[in-house]
Amino acid sequence: MQGANYKKGIPMSALLTKLMLALSLIFFAAEPSLAESLAPAKKVQKINTAITPSGMVDEKKLLIPGPLPDIIEGSDTAPITIVEYYSLSCGHCANFHLHDLPIIRKKYIETGRVRLIKREYPYDSRATAGFMLARCAPKAQYNALIDVLYDKFMSWVPVADALPPLEKIARLSGFTTENFKACLQNEDLLKKVNSSFERGRNEFGVTASPTFFINGEKYVGAFTADELSKILDSLLRHV
Repeated sequence: MQGANYKKGIPMSALLTKLMLALSLIFFAAEPSLAESLAPAKKVQKINTAITPSGMVDEKKLLIPGPLPDIIEGSDTAPITIVEYYSLSCGHCANFHLHDLPIIRKKYIETGRVRLIKREYPYDSRATAGFMLARCAPKAQYNALIDVLYDKFMSWVPVADALPPLEKIARLSGFTTENFKACLQNEDLLKKVNSSFERGRNEFGVTASPTFFINGEKYVGAFTADELSKILDSLLRHV
């Protein structure tokens, strides 16, 4: 579980330069907390100590789309809506998406009982770049590219130079060198990805990833599929 702050008032051109430089810097020196969280997904330490909400937000406001179109799975008529704020360089998020989300998807989303809305919360430059690539891909390939980025987590997040492995992953998803570079130099997209972070933090009190809002109730930290199932089953008994 990680959190971060972006500097306000920096011109987009400067942010782009910062993004590209950060992708080629040794990350552990700048982000020691990230280094501590990195591990193969099956070894990520459980951080959610209690299955209790930490607060409540206005769900109507929460469900209004932000600067980027929401990535939605499931039926609009599902009785439960989960809004997840997550980061691509978060080991706990990787663990959830690779190992637990497939179980939740099959048990609840595909059966029409849960709708999942995923929103970008990039707490560092590498997560920002990964999300930009996912948004540059065709919409139908967004989830697949996110899964590949998590699956290849150790090849691009903790390394000294993230650009070559990111480009390799992107090329496997159909990018050329030219549109890979164009994507990461897209000022409007960078602004929108950063705005997703800012909105989550400023409007809904998101300070770490992953953060889940389940019918408006806020849960911070990583869940196993069994833990999340207990929450969902409890809610479903009352609908």
